[in-house]
Amino acid sequence: METVDKDKVWKDTLEVLRVSVSDATFGTWLTHTHLSDVKETGGRVVCEIGCNSIFVKSQVEQRYFGLIQDTLTKQFEKPTDLTFIVKPRHEEKQVTTNTPSPLFDQPKINQEEINLATRRSNVRPSFTFEKFAVSGSNQLAHAAAEAIAQSPGNAYNPLFIWGGVGVGKSHLMHAVGNSMISKDTSSKIIACTAEDFTNDIVDGIRNKTTAEVRKKYRKLDALFIDDIQFIAGKDTAQEEFFHTFNAVTSAGGQVILTSDRPPSEISKLEERLKSRFEAGLIVDIAPPDFELRCAIVQIKAEERGIKIDSEIVQLIAGNIDSARAIQGFIVNLFTQVNFKKLELTYDAVQSILGKGNEKNERVIKSNPEDVINIVSKYYSVGKKQLLGESRARPIARPRQMLMYLLKTQLGIPYQEVGRLIGGRDHTTVMHAVNKIQELASSSVDIQEDIRGIKKSL
Repeated sequence: METVDKDKVWKDTLEVLRVSVSDATFGTWLTHTHLSDVKETGGRVVCEIGCNSIFVKSQVEQRYFGLIQDTLTKQFEKPTDLTFIVKPRHEEKQVTTNTPSPLFDQPKINQEEINLATRRSNVRPSFTFEKFAVSGSNQLAHAAAEAIAQSPGNAYNPLFIWGGVGVGKSHLMHAVGNSMISKDTSSKIIACTAEDFTNDIVDGIRNKTTAEVRKKYRKLDALFIDDIQFIAGKDTAQEEFFHTFNAVTSAGGQVILTSDRPPSEISKLEERLKSRFEAGLIVDIAPPDFELRCAIVQIKAEERGIKIDSEIVQLIAGNIDSARAIQGFIVNLFTQVNFKKLELTYDAVQSILGKGNEKNERVIKSNPEDVINIVSKYYSVGKKQLLGESRARPIARPRQMLMYLLKTQLGIPYQEVGRLIGGRDHTTVMHAVNKIQELASSSVDIQEDIRGIKKSL
């Protein structure tokens, strides 16, 4: 067959796929693929799809095989077969440059300069865009941060990112810093917390070095401050930050702020600061959904050099809600694998998750009657039906959820749970608990049900 422009073919394919899937799916999975090879055999076209990681390969191959095949078949106007391999795009580019460079040591020098610049700026080198998983819950914040990285001081200034603990606010902020430094190591950037900023102001007043502190913060290309809500109610800190903000932005510098709440909800924050924050872009990051948690598990595992099957990835993502908790679990797993020689089987990981749940989940102060009432109300099922003999699915699943919550949240023994729910055998309760745990690793609906009922409790 004629020579094929693989990049153009895949670009056109992605444009078609973008219309057929959600933005979150497209950003999380399909953008991490490329057309690695194209051959024609016996009147059929064979396309090799390269994926950045084994998890991307698994997800794309399982979920979007038919959609990709149909799209490519229409493009080539011939029957098309697909094969999927783990092959990051940059590997293909590396083999094209065989000519020795006279500046052979330059990359090493550049990296050293980048390392020095990140330390000087207090930017975390591990927080990059490449290591940030994108889904519907953080897509807007990610897009805004990337736009700023392309044109600091022009795209959105200031950018105000708010959300709960461990959702990726700081990661995006530092990713912008890393991007700026990689382009120009002389960039004047400071990344700090609002507490650090306040402490510098206090030290400046105490030591009569306020002029030096002002010089440090006001002549910057970018100022990134975490937990800006900390300065609320501190008059001197707010005064200094107001003038610092104006000095940086008026000189064309970029300001990015993070907080656990939007500006309008930060009590004791001066109105003039609220108006400055609201003049830019305010975006929130919601807790990660199941697909995003899967991607985070894979990224964190790859950082530690751990290879995890897709089933185990889904098991971890289904049982751990936050990105920070996922990172902690992967660190624990890394320790178990390297020092205790743990074999990464589904049952072994499930056992570790179970131990973690026993330690961390029994924090809800409720009694069995409260749990029964809330589950009954949540599923709109009468208490008599819930505790009765009916095995119909609309009743059986809420009953299994009730057993699961009584066991995992209140720590009630299997036999006692069985007695509370119509005098059932303890093996029935064990089956129900295991069933919900299994479903929680793959069913987004079950995950949301657990989260919703826990919130009510």
